[in-house]
Amino acid sequence: MSDNEISRLIQSSEGGNAAARQELFGVMYHELHRIAQRELRRNGSLTLSPTTLLHEAYLSMSAGSPPEFPDRARFLAYACRAMRGLVIDYVRSRSAQKRGGEFEFTALPTVLPAGVNEDRELERLGEAVDALAVLDPRLARLVDLKFFCGFSFEEVAGLLEVSVRTAKRDWDKARIFLQRELRASDTGLDAFD
Repeated sequence: MSDNEISRLIQSSEGGNAAARQELFGVMYHELHRIAQRELRRNGSLTLSPTTLLHEAYLSMSAGSPPEFPDRARFLAYACRAMRGLVIDYVRSRSAQKRGGEFEFTALPTVLPAGVNEDRELERLGEAVDALAVLDPRLARLVDLKFFCGFSFEEVAGLLEVSVRTAKRDWDKARIFLQRELRASDTGLDAFD
């Protein structure tokens, strides 16, 4: 399907056309499924399937008022943010269950269970990208497309309609911001080194 047809579906979807929203999701399904697989591979200890993550993201995106994404890049970035949010929520839920979940009492473990540091790092990374979105939404979209969606610089540049050189320069800016945010929270995440 051409970019013009995808743009038409996006506009119809924004206008509240539920059929257009479903068709858009169907057209983008394989690309979104690949993104979900990549996100879950990065977080290997999760027991979610890519299909479950993708369908949960669709439900999240369909709930409430229709989101605004005027082009393919913003649609993909929005879908990536929805999947990232679901993974972070899943990690938080799993961490809460490991710590006793609904119980009132707490015990201080002498050894942290495996994966807790990775879970916290993922939460902090999500929070840092959200902070970046407040300051510069385009840089946050670039991070979503490059880091979370796994697109190459050439693909990101095409989606954001900038040169590859600009995409790389913006990636460096985003990395610097994210590294500072993560260091400020004492998280030793080196994903952007």
